[in-house]
Amino acid sequence: MDFVLHKKDAFSKARAGEITTDHGKIETPVFMPVGTVGSVKGIHVRDLEQEVRARIILGNTYHLYLRPGIDVLRKAGGLHKFNGWGKPILTDSGGFQVFSLSHRRKLKEEGAEFQSHIDGSKHIFTPENVVDIQRVIGADIIMAFDECPPGDSDFNYAKKSMELTHRWLLRGIERFDSTEPLYDYGQTFFPIVQGAGFPDLRRQSAEFIANQNREGNAIGGLAVGEPEEVMYEMIQVVNEILPEDKPRYLMGVGTPANILEAISLGVDMFDCVMPTRNGRNGMLFTSKGIINIRNEKWKDDFSPIDPDGNSAFDLIYSKAYLRHLFIAGEMLGPQIASIHNLSFYMWLVDEARRQINQGTFFEWKEQMVKQLKVRL
Repeated sequence: MDFVLHKKDAFSKARAGEITTDHGKIETPVFMPVGTVGSVKGIHVRDLEQEVRARIILGNTYHLYLRPGIDVLRKAGGLHKFNGWGKPILTDSGGFQVFSLSHRRKLKEEGAEFQSHIDGSKHIFTPENVVDIQRVIGADIIMAFDECPPGDSDFNYAKKSMELTHRWLLRGIERFDSTEPLYDYGQTFFPIVQGAGFPDLRRQSAEFIANQNREGNAIGGLAVGEPEEVMYEMIQVVNEILPEDKPRYLMGVGTPANILEAISLGVDMFDCVMPTRNGRNGMLFTSKGIINIRNEKWKDDFSPIDPDGNSAFDLIYSKAYLRHLFIAGEMLGPQIASIHNLSFYMWLVDEARRQINQGTFFEWKEQMVKQLKVRL
């Protein structure tokens, strides 16, 4: 993987760059649609390419390990061949999913023992076998196995968790560096900064991660219950330390406003289930504000879903028709809304990049953040 920084904003830490992988180039800032089990829920690969214009998607090691399983993925030749997506893929190591199974898992030095949410079967993830699993999945960018502490963790717990993550990281690096990709393209390994909402821990973790000198770095353990202002403070603290010449990935964040604020703090890569999850529930994000398409007010509104939208579906279908699909329980409704939201997120990061290149990002961001919170 290669990363080139093209432009920095004069009034913020925002940057425009480009990541090159063996599966193609990724202009940054970038949003990665979440394909947890190898598919972005309800969206065909063709629509991801043509309507959403995604440049990279995300899969999840925990879920893919359980279903379809590593044997199937190995026989298929990796996730790219299995799901038909020919562009880059990033895999989350499963650390967050194991964290969310607090009643089903046990942490120890070796790794994390957990019970499958599907059938209750017992498994263990270690820093080593998580690398091995991601080798089989075949993602272009793979993540270190970490512990993601709750947002309300006290200092002692957060410190112990961070130190465990660091020890696991060294083992993961050793495994990654002593093994080779299974397929005919390269893979890149990203460490993850932890430290909950404590600036001192975040600095310590960022310094430790930066010293590993990997090709990119991630910021984890945010948007897990802490106030937004704490999240922004932690991003600022971390990005003062992580090297400028490496891409910075903020994991699992967030709302459109969160993304713009994080871009202004120097983040390059994002993923979140929000556009598809909220879309399935009838919430549409637009540049003018947020629409709840289930509301009665849209019943006889025959204007396009979003006249400023980038997806053809925004112009083909009306608000009234989309509302009808949701009220009728027709599966096409959530599909259209998901495509719209993903397309909007992609427009948002693309427009941020354009504004950075023009030198007008900060003023545009300030205005856009206010507009994005309006309820239409």
